[in-house]
Amino acid sequence: MREGIHPNYKKVTVSCACGNTFETGSVKKELRIETCSECHPFYTGRQKFAEAGGRVDRFNKKYGIKATN
Repeated sequence: MREGIHPNYKKVTVSCACGNTFETGSVKKELRIETCSECHPFYTGRQKFAEAGGRVDRFNKKYGIKATN
């Protein structure tokens, strides 16, 4: 690698709005984020997946076709 053209990569502390902190590598002095894996609804289990119908289900519903099981 050429010298003098690469930024200094160092360990920094990441601070979340919920108060959680963890360490990672970055070229910035500090990182502040809004959501992390401790407070994001997808990772905490508070978010539920909605049953989204696929293309075939939407087609069948649109044209009144009953599913045969």
